[in-house]
Amino acid sequence: MTPDWIMTSRGGVFYPLAPRPEDVDIRDIAHALAAVNRFNGHTREPYSVAQHSVLVSYQFDNDDPSVALLALLHDASEAYLGDIPRPLKHSPVFDSYRVAERQLEAVIFQVFHVDVYADDAGAMQRIKDVDRRMLRTEQAQLMPPAAPGEVRDDVEPFSRIVIDPWSARVAELAFLVRYHVLCQRRADLVEGRSA
Repeated sequence: MTPDWIMTSRGGVFYPLAPRPEDVDIRDIAHALAAVNRFNGHTREPYSVAQHSVLVSYQFDNDDPSVALLALLHDASEAYLGDIPRPLKHSPVFDSYRVAERQLEAVIFQVFHVDVYADDAGAMQRIKDVDRRMLRTEQAQLMPPAAPGEVRDDVEPFSRIVIDPWSARVAELAFLVRYHVLCQRRADLVEGRSA
């Protein structure tokens, strides 16, 4: 019988199909996302979900820090469930994966107090739009040319972003630094409002 939990990088136990808030740890998320490659590893060089998340989050520097934090955490469930290539993830065979992903995202967003923003359709749509543009930027810079019939011109890639893949260690640290910066900005904002 296989266990219904996984061991995290810090030695903790995590139940991906029945996540508990007390088991969510930003250090585990950063470590795992730094080790998970985008595009199932089919880029010219290894390119992590952690780096992708940081780059997406940077696009929200002029927003409320909680929105930028939500952008940083938009793929955090992949730290516990893995990254599934889009064609598979959206097929009926992966319905149960998508249910588990939504459940896990809800717990993660609650733990980091961005669940209110995750329920904001406008904020989530803006994050999805930036995520799609980042996808096209990554494909243009890190992947072979489009296959015949493949659509890659639905949105413009970012013209000012040059992707130089980070090592797993750099990606992990960058993710954690970004997390702490955004938490501090959020705390400063709350303190400024209450002063």
